[in-house]
Amino acid sequence: MRGFFFTVCVLISVLSYGQQAKKVWTLRELVDYAISSNLTVKRSNYNVRSGEINYLQSKMAMLPSLNASTNYGYNWGRNIDPTTNLFVEQRINSINANASSSLLLWNGFRLFYAMKQSEAELDAINKDMIKARNDVILNVITLYLNVVFNKELYANAEYQLNSTRQQLDRTNKLVEAGALPRADALNLEAQFATNELNLIQRENALNLSLLQLKQALQLPASTEMDVELLNVDLTDPAINKSSEEIYEIAVMSMPEIEAARLRQKSSVLALRSTRGNYYPRLSVNGSLSTLYSSARQEALLQGTTIVPREIGYLQNNPGELVYTNVEVNQFSFQTVSHQEQFRNNLGKGLGFNLQIPIFNGFQARSAVQRAAINRELADISLIENENMLRQSVETAYNDAVAASKTYQSAQKQVGARDEAFRMTKQRFESGAANFVEYQVAENDLFQSQSDLLRAKYDFIFRKKVLDFYQGLPLDF
Repeated sequence: MRGFFFTVCVLISVLSYGQQAKKVWTLRELVDYAISSNLTVKRSNYNVRSGEINYLQSKMAMLPSLNASTNYGYNWGRNIDPTTNLFVEQRINSINANASSSLLLWNGFRLFYAMKQSEAELDAINKDMIKARNDVILNVITLYLNVVFNKELYANAEYQLNSTRQQLDRTNKLVEAGALPRADALNLEAQFATNELNLIQRENALNLSLLQLKQALQLPASTEMDVELLNVDLTDPAINKSSEEIYEIAVMSMPEIEAARLRQKSSVLALRSTRGNYYPRLSVNGSLSTLYSSARQEALLQGTTIVPREIGYLQNNPGELVYTNVEVNQFSFQTVSHQEQFRNNLGKGLGFNLQIPIFNGFQARSAVQRAAINRELADISLIENENMLRQSVETAYNDAVAASKTYQSAQKQVGARDEAFRMTKQRFESGAANFVEYQVAENDLFQSQSDLLRAKYDFIFRKKVLDFYQGLPLDF
C-alpha cells in the first residue's frame, strides 16, 4: 500500500508539473519573444551598433589630432649629451618627451560629406532593422494563424467524430430492436472509422504547425506550448481602399523604401566626398618637445678662498717673484632637476602644410568614377524596391479581395448546409431518409465548415497584410 500510494503521488506530481509547464501564449507574447530571439534581428542590432561607431568616428575625424610620445633610456661609454650636444664619457639616463597636433583646414569638404554619408547610412541601417522586425512579425502571425486554424479544424473533426459516435450508438440500439437493418450500423461504423482517421490527420497537422511555430521562436520541439485563440470581429469583411491608395501609403512608410532612399542619398554624399581628393589639402601643425639628461650639471657656489697669484718680479731683484692674494670662488656640481630641465629645454613649433595632388596613379579619378557608378546603382535599387513593393501590394490586394469573397460565400454555404443537414437528420431519424442521404448531408456540412474556417483565417491574414502595408498595428 505504501508503494502504491507513493506511485500515485509521483504520477500526480508529474501530471501537475506538465500542466503547469504548458504555457498558453498570446500573439503579443509570441511576437515579443520572436523578436528578442531571432538571429536576423540580433544581427541587425549589431549592424546598427557598427553604424553608430562609423558615424561617431566620421564626426571625430573633423577634430584636431593630438599625439604624445616619450622615450627613456640609458647610454654608456662615449655618448652625446642631448642637452648640450657635447661628447661625454659617462653613463647617461635621458628622457625625451614630444607632443604634436594637426588640424585639417581644407580638403574640398571631404570629411564633412563623409560624415553626412555615415549619418545617412546609419539611418538606412535603422530602417533595415525595422524591416527585419516586420518580417519576423509577419512570419509569426502566419504561423500563429496556421496553429489557430488547425486547432479549430481539430475541434471540428472531434465534434464530427462525437456526432457520428452518438448516431452509431443510436443506430445500434435500433438494429438490436429490429427497427433498422444491420447495413446501416455497418455503414456508420465505416463512417466512424473515417472520422477517426480525419481526427488523427487534423491532430498531425496541428502538431506540425506547433512545431513550425516553435522553430520560428528558436524553442526545442519538446517545449510544451499552446496558443490563445483569436477573437476577431469579421462582421465587415469589406476592403475600404484601392490597391493604388494602399501603395501610395506603403511607398511613404515601408522601411525598405526609406532605406533605399537613404542609401541613394548616401551615394550622392559619397560622390561629393570622393571628389574632395581632387582639391589641395591644407593643414596646420603644432608641436611641443622637451628633454632631460643626467649629464647636465649646474655649479653651486660654496664660498671663497685666498689664493696667492704671481704678478711679476721685483725690479731690484729680477729673480724673485712677487705674489698677491686673490679671492677665488669655490664651486660644487650637481645634476639639474627634472622640472628645471623640462622647463629650460621646452621647444615649440607651429607650421602649415599644403599638399597639392598632381598625379597619383589615377587613384582619385578612379575613386570618383566608382562612386558615380554606386550612385547610379543606388538609383536602380530604389526603383527596384518601389516596383517590388507595388507588385506585392497589388498581389496582396487581389488576394484579400478574393479571400473576402470566398469568406462571404463560405458563410452562405455553411448556413445552407446546416439547414439541409438538420432536415435530413430529422428525416433519417423518422425513417424517411436512408443512411446514404444522411451521410452525404453530414459530410457536406462538415466540409463546408472546414472551408469556412480556411476562408476565415485566410481572409484574416490577407487583411493583416494590407494593414501592414498601410503602417497599421499588426495586433488583433
